[in-house]
Amino acid sequence: MMDPTTDNAGHTGVPGNARASLEALRAEIAKAVVGQDAAVTGLVVALLCRGHVLLEGVPGVAKTLLVRALAAAVELDTKRVQFTPDLMPSDVTGSLVYDTRSAEFSFQPGPVFTNLLLADEINRTPPKTQSSLLEAMEERQVTVDGTPRPLPEPFLVAATQNPVEYEGTYPLPEAQLDRFLLKLTVPLPSREDEIDVLTRHAAGFNPRDLRAAGVRPVASAADLEAARAEVAKTTVSPEITAYVVDICRSTRESPSLTLGVSPRGATALLSTARAWAWLTGRDYVTPDDVKALALPTLRHRVQLRPEAEMEGVTTDSVINAILAHVPVPR
Repeated sequence: MMDPTTDNAGHTGVPGNARASLEALRAEIAKAVVGQDAAVTGLVVALLCRGHVLLEGVPGVAKTLLVRALAAAVELDTKRVQFTPDLMPSDVTGSLVYDTRSAEFSFQPGPVFTNLLLADEINRTPPKTQSSLLEAMEERQVTVDGTPRPLPEPFLVAATQNPVEYEGTYPLPEAQLDRFLLKLTVPLPSREDEIDVLTRHAAGFNPRDLRAAGVRPVASAADLEAARAEVAKTTVSPEITAYVVDICRSTRESPSLTLGVSPRGATALLSTARAWAWLTGRDYVTPDDVKALALPTLRHRVQLRPEAEMEGVTTDSVINAILAHVPVPR
């Protein structure tokens, strides 16, 4: 077993260097992706919280490149699945294959058996195949023919999707949405960022060759475990816990929503706020940490009433109104 304080590449997993490694990870991803700081931070928070991430944006805003850059900057095994209308659940999880030499069935692992699974355009496949990830995302295992098979640790699903109103897409089931720790929106870049993107391409940047772009592994599994241990020591006061609960309960009482945040969502918000507090250099959580992660943690766990949606109300606006209304602890 590898020494938990170092690895073959020379990365250190000691607490003093854990935060530096995670900060270097954010900087390394920025070598390939311009102007998506919030999405990059969200991916790092998900790694710290052992959570999964859903990236939503129109085609061409570097959703896939963002995940590939993360994979290149972390020393983890990575596989990619392109979700299509004809993809079968067994294409993701694996299946039993008959071996003519031994006259027995053997299990052929699917691409889900990896550390970082890129589920590209996950909403282009029907719900039956989408749901093949439910057990993997929640229980970190896959059951085939009645036999549970554990997935590697760490395990993270980074899924990309186009907005649901696009032709040829299927809305993700609520049960699956709730299993994503964060839903990150990837917007179109600003004018300055778009100029930067084109300048990089004019200088020879190739998004298919991240090593040539200078993206190098700067964090290891040992760094990640050390960081997670530090996050677990971050203090959460009873007032902050109550504040998180009050926010989530308010979503269940909102007249604009038919579905509010579940207790799983409240736990997720506490977890992401804790990770963000640690990333910013504190060993305690503040109300601002909770507010900073409320939108990406909760926006996919609530459902608008049809009449509110027709009036132009969005889930983000409802959550922002709740944050403005719920008393902030001192």
